[in-house]
Amino acid sequence: MSTAALFYKNVTPVNKVRHADWSIVGSNTFEFAKNIHSVPLNAIEFPSACHEFTIVFAKNNDGVLPIAVMGVRVGENLYVTAEGKWDATYLPAFIRRYPFIFSTSDEGKTLTLCIDEEYKGCSQNGEGERLFTESGENSPYLKKVVEFLQEYQGHFLRTQAFCKKLEELDLLEPMSAQYKAADGREGSLSGFFVVNRDKLKKLSAEKLAELAQTDELEMIYLHLSSLGNLRKTIARVGQQNSANA
Repeated sequence: MSTAALFYKNVTPVNKVRHADWSIVGSNTFEFAKNIHSVPLNAIEFPSACHEFTIVFAKNNDGVLPIAVMGVRVGENLYVTAEGKWDATYLPAFIRRYPFIFSTSDEGKTLTLCIDEEYKGCSQNGEGERLFTESGENSPYLKKVVEFLQEYQGHFLRTQAFCKKLEELDLLEPMSAQYKAADGREGSLSGFFVVNRDKLKKLSAEKLAELAQTDELEMIYLHLSSLGNLRKTIARVGQQNSANA
């Protein structure tokens, strides 16, 4: 899964000349995410996300990263209603940062703030939150956006280190799951990884202590606990179909 292309369509570097009169109009619709069946998570999000979503691991260009499962079929997000509303208590940071994103061409050494110019909330009519002031400086709104993305990037790097450790300890194993929805549809989920409980138990006391001291052991158990949420996600198939009937 390419994290950069999930729902971003026309990613362009934010520029005080090109975007001098641009602003962002707030919106309560999440229609842009309706076709996304999983999104990346940072480890710091596990305590909030584990109550509603199944947290598994997937491989992409960034290595192994955690993801929140939001649908049992490609192109279907069961947490976005037909009206475009978000139907869950927790909203992952990956979605919250949209339409902004950092891009890099040198493996993260230099980060460039970008915006999806096809986002429906983009305006050039003076509505919403301006990106730049009249004098061409970053607006207070844009400064907050940059701060949020910098914080997100920091958590992303720590999450990468966490996942690398899981690989080094050989704790991850491929897993697939069969499902049957309330409407009779059957299928399977595959292509993801989970922590092997037996391998975790066999780690040395020293390795377990290291994981505990860095709170990574807690993240592992939150991940394992979240696997039971898959039944709740599958149950939404029938509920969504009924709501759209």
